[in-house]
Amino acid sequence: MYRHLKVCIIGNGTHSKRIQKILRTFKIKYDIYKPVSKKNYKKNSLKQLKKFNVFFIISPNHTHYHYIKSLHKKGYIFCEKPPTNNNRELTRLKKIDSKKIYYNFNYRFSKISQILKNRKKYNLGKLIYANLISGKGLAFKSDYEKNSRSNAKLCPKGVFEMVTIHWLDLLYHLFNVTKIYEPQLTNLSKVGTSFDNSNIKVEIEKKIIAEIFCTYTSPLINKKLFVFENGIVEQNENIISIKGPAINYDRNKFFKQPKIIKKISISDKKDYQESLVKSIKFFLEFVRKKKVFSKKENTKSLVINKMII
Repeated sequence: MYRHLKVCIIGNGTHSKRIQKILRTFKIKYDIYKPVSKKNYKKNSLKQLKKFNVFFIISPNHTHYHYIKSLHKKGYIFCEKPPTNNNRELTRLKKIDSKKIYYNFNYRFSKISQILKNRKKYNLGKLIYANLISGKGLAFKSDYEKNSRSNAKLCPKGVFEMVTIHWLDLLYHLFNVTKIYEPQLTNLSKVGTSFDNSNIKVEIEKKIIAEIFCTYTSPLINKKLFVFENGIVEQNENIISIKGPAINYDRNKFFKQPKIIKKISISDKKDYQESLVKSIKFFLEFVRKKKVFSKKENTKSLVINKMII
């Protein structure tokens, strides 16, 4: 199905290896680009990439723009988020033809995203509040200091640009984010120079508030709460519950907990992996059919990028 594709992967870290494994399940052959030096992307010495027509940019965030600039006319690009982590490059990105560029916001394909996308099916009504918490103890690992995520020169916003951006994109993708407040960014572990904790508030249409807290200094935690006028969608670790309606009385006419409309057991790890597979497959189908990506969706990705800068 994908035999005609000449695929090059730029970046060979943990996430790259995850994507390489997925590509192998699709029986896709690929080469891994190895720069001569760490600053090779800034030079005009990318001649070895001319033979490829599909590029997976999975390198550190600060290198994304330079590869996009050099390769967007040579073929299709799958680029990890964020597209860039500075304003100057973001301004330049907006001027680049994005018809063959896809930014990997794979949480759009997650289980909770699919539920929220079909919220009318459950008669939930309008969203009135959301709270999202995502954390793990990455900053406590012995090699974290050497990780680009802890280096403010390479990853200025740390966990904010690596994790929070996914949830900002999901909210923007499903709802209408109208305002983003100044994030609270801290380095609680005192390891490295970038941020390992972020807390941010955003406003959704009609002044509805959503809060997002992401951390690299906690035990593994994954909690999501979406409160609607007529129901609740709640993820508590590996269980997603859909509850409703708002009017639910006991025999004495006191309010009681809404009924469980649906309960779904998920594995956070599996859900992430499946969302990544779906995102890659979505990209590959566009490439296979020689279709172009939505300018509107790419503009959304750059709007989210602006929010985290």
